[in-house]
Amino acid sequence: MPPRIYLAPGASGSVAGLRPQLAGLRARGLVARAVALPRGAAERAVPAYARAVGELAASVIGGHSFGGRVASLLAAEEPVAGLLLLSYPLHAPGRPERWDERTAHWPRIGCPVLLLSGESDPFAHIDLLRTAVERLPDAELVTYPRVRHGIGPVLDEALDRIAAWIEKSAPAA
Repeated sequence: MPPRIYLAPGASGSVAGLRPQLAGLRARGLVARAVALPRGAAERAVPAYARAVGELAASVIGGHSFGGRVASLLAAEEPVAGLLLLSYPLHAPGRPERWDERTAHWPRIGCPVLLLSGESDPFAHIDLLRTAVERLPDAELVTYPRVRHGIGPVLDEALDRIAAWIEKSAPAA
């Protein structure tokens, strides 16, 4: 049985906004659940994410934007089966210099990581993201031309990629 997948929304999103991703993953035979996070600093939301999941070592965690950042901070502290980063917020729009700070914890992430990002995402200059991914010991970066901050325009393709990655990279629970 594949590991459970937990996804958290972006800072301005909600659990309800993740319904298409969760339904699509379930349609592909995966167990997927949403995690609601408190607003504010990503570091403050890490304990809430950990409590929502419970068995971290048997779970793939991740999320869209802020939710992925929180999951990455958790994966740097605790062992997890895998990490899904959907439109990782590498920096604020127009503030690319923050990328180093937002990925300083990445070398401590020991699990497989899948990053899906639009090549026109204002929160992740694509060349900086390609550089940052080198900090991850076991990562795969998939980018989508003409896609901005969110995988909605390429949802089916992205969910197929996630399902294949889970089968290949994340150990069975």
